[in-house]
Amino acid sequence: MKAGKLIVLTGPSGVGKGTLVRSLLNRHGELCLSISVTTREPREGEVEGQHYYFVSRARFEEMVEAGELAEWAEFAGNFYGTPYFGLKQEIGEGKWVILEIELEGARQIRNNFPEALRIFILPPSCDELERRLRSRGQDSESAIARRLLRAKAEIAAAGEFDFQVINDDLEVALKGLESILSLE
Repeated sequence: MKAGKLIVLTGPSGVGKGTLVRSLLNRHGELCLSISVTTREPREGEVEGQHYYFVSRARFEEMVEAGELAEWAEFAGNFYGTPYFGLKQEIGEGKWVILEIELEGARQIRNNFPEALRIFILPPSCDELERRLRSRGQDSESAIARRLLRAKAEIAAAGEFDFQVINDDLEVALKGLESILSLE
């Protein structure tokens, strides 16, 4: 059986992590996505156990206390985390598991899974990142301002990662990820 691998994709909100991950999963059946737990409400079309495990704040805090999460962070007033159980099981089965997480969680993964391959997704510019956030139509002005402020700090940390990929052109960024992962 081939060895499993943990792949961490990080980048600021609105950079296109989700689009890149969906494209990678569609093109490469050997990859799977780790499903996170969150305290936020489901968005339209999100399915429990497929996109996230939606839990109460109290249940999330219990999971943190019990050491059930490989990483966790608070983002935009909600908690997000990755259960150890699913990660260890899938990696043990030889799967390549993608974790799409924020910077704080990626730093925790570096400590808990030092062998993980860590990739930072960069926007082509801060102006383009702002345009993308606005075009989603999901956030208030204050939320967009908070996301942009946080993005500057996250982008400054890109050098902590094994690789950086600029998501200017989706196909070019995908080819860059495939090359890093030796999936061409």
